[in-house]
Amino acid sequence: QVQLVESGGGLVQAGGSLRLSCAASGRSFSSYDMGWFRQAPGKEREFVAAIRWSGASTYDADSVKGRFTISRDNAKNTVYLQMNSVKPEDTAVYYCAAGFIHNIVVLTTTRGYDYWGQGTQVTVSS
Repeated sequence: QVQLVESGGGLVQAGGSLRLSCAASGRSFSSYDMGWFRQAPGKEREFVAAIRWSGASTYDADSVKGRFTISRDNAKNTVYLQMNSVKPEDTAVYYCAAGFIHNIVVLTTTRGYDYWGQGTQVTVSS
């Protein structure tokens, strides 16, 4: 069982930066693959980035490639999403998720994850 709590959201101007954190409880955090997803009003939840349990591999959605970076600190049971050069279209509720996922394609879909946080709102003003 893993409980996830996101933080770091807020209001930021276009072109600015923000760092989201996701703190996990539970002894097996370092065994889980972790992902960030986002959901804008009226839209489906979409993949943003993912990182393997070891931190050795990361995956990014094309829409955030080169701007967002996912990382993790297993000693702190925390995964991060560094958001740079943000755009108004990045406005959404951001969720972190945890799961054991072997397939790379599944890693980028919501169905691969077993645990979800409550989300943190990110609003980018133009």
